[in-house]
Amino acid sequence: MADPSKQFTDRVVVVTGASRGIGAATALAFARAGATVVAGCPALDADDHRQAVLSWREGAGLAPEQVAPVVADVSRVEEVEAFYEVVENHFGRVDVLVNNAGINRDHTLAKMTDEEWRAVLAVNLDGTFYNCRAVLRLISDGGRIINISSMVAQTGNFGVANYAASKAGILGLTKSLALELAPRQITVNAVCPGFIDTEMTRGMPADVLNGYVDRIPVGRAGTPDDIAATVLFLASPGAAYITGQSLGVNGGLYTGD
Repeated sequence: MADPSKQFTDRVVVVTGASRGIGAATALAFARAGATVVAGCPALDADDHRQAVLSWREGAGLAPEQVAPVVADVSRVEEVEAFYEVVENHFGRVDVLVNNAGINRDHTLAKMTDEEWRAVLAVNLDGTFYNCRAVLRLISDGGRIINISSMVAQTGNFGVANYAASKAGILGLTKSLALELAPRQITVNAVCPGFIDTEMTRGMPADVLNGYVDRIPVGRAGTPDDIAATVLFLASPGAAYITGQSLGVNGGLYTGD
């Protein structure tokens, strides 16, 4: 009987934004489950992000051939296309794509600049679109695409109109692509994290941070590993009949659609 902890052996998995936070936890979880992981790194401060991938790879005792950092600015279509040329040349195919790369530039709408609006939409939404489109010629029938959206796509939040709009756009993209790829048995789903303990949230003032946690019914912030576990489930054979869905992982903070 096959080892269930290695259920992704012989699978090629692409995770964008894989140097830290949710992306790193997800890439690491796939690698530990036997996958060959292409860990996407942003072009800005590329050396630092590449080193971060190498650091968590080494810390986990993984072999170099299990995790390959590859740099691309997901907001630039030509870099995304070049990224998948590298993937094709080295691995020949993709079995799972996890679109995780994202940024925030928070301001109230009255103070938000055009640059802040466009930068967030370019990385979060355009980047997801570019990766989904580019992977189509490489992804195997029966493959998986999992897009990381956000609870704020469903609820909105103060001062994050650009971020919420970009993540809501991902939900529409997910549903449409799920219908287009269903004949190939490729599922497309979104994960909507709630309040997750990451480098981004740790930078918040303590009173604001505690206020968020106090509102979470399960009594704690989520962890990157909580999101990674959900992504691995959606990529597993057990999730083959789930497509076009947005799955909230938020500790009960939001229980709507």
